[in-house]
Amino acid sequence: MSKHLVFGAGPIGSATALDLAQSGHDVTVASRSGRGPAHDNITLVSVDASNAAAVSELASDTAAIYNCLNPTYTKWATDWPPMANALLAAAIANGSVYAICSNLYGYGPVDGPISTDLPLAATGVKGRVRAQMWADALAAHERGDVRVTEVRSSEYVGPGAESHLGDRIVPKLLAGKGVRVLGNPDVAHSWTYTHDAARTLVAAAASEQAWGKAWHTPSNPPRTQREAIGDLAQIAGVDMVPVKGMSRGMITGVGLFVPMVRELKETYHQFDAPFVLDDSAARTELGIEPTDWKIVLNDHLSPFE
Repeated sequence: MSKHLVFGAGPIGSATALDLAQSGHDVTVASRSGRGPAHDNITLVSVDASNAAAVSELASDTAAIYNCLNPTYTKWATDWPPMANALLAAAIANGSVYAICSNLYGYGPVDGPISTDLPLAATGVKGRVRAQMWADALAAHERGDVRVTEVRSSEYVGPGAESHLGDRIVPKLLAGKGVRVLGNPDVAHSWTYTHDAARTLVAAAASEQAWGKAWHTPSNPPRTQREAIGDLAQIAGVDMVPVKGMSRGMITGVGLFVPMVRELKETYHQFDAPFVLDDSAARTELGIEPTDWKIVLNDHLSPFE
């Protein structure tokens, strides 16, 4: 079995590492904290992912490097570029496959289902950062310097995920209190299970046909935010609660005092109109199917029990 290096110990990085370790691979999980999942085949290390020399040394003799990092949401413009550059350089220097865990920010507002054929036309800061990361990696791939792939997911659901169905929603739902969601609660939205994102990332890194391409994580049929919260209520065995939307004006107002809320303005379009993922390519070519929705929601609720 081969050596694999996963950067990031959050929900996706941990799930990716466990998937690889359970298949018998030797896995190193690198994070600033040095924490991560426990498994006999996993080694945990602390590293500054923006330190190119340290990253390259750690990547020696690795078959694949997985970028599952998640810098502070309000600091993407400054924190992402040096880390992305360091990981790409390490993959080039060591001959490793470079697999990037990404999202849909790079597309910006779209009409109709979101496929990988669409241009990365985002105008917001975070979307442009993500688009540039892929452009840099793809350019290196096309020069023959490295083998790269990227897996893009919609809004995450799963234990520990930073989700619009997470900490702001579930505790209030379980307490019988009404909730507010971003945008329109009654438009279709794709939700991606963290473990399905990890499975797709591992499959794409291992498949030669996946290199040089971006993929969308196979996800369950879209559910509106109201429907998804109702599904959570049913799984949890509690009554449904009132669900109200937060307008763009409300986000702007609250954002004057709360930086994290201010950042949500860039992705407001994802929740104000249908935002549906076309994941057919990954299903057909990588053989990935999404985990059953009820299993996903049970797992999502587990940290709140």
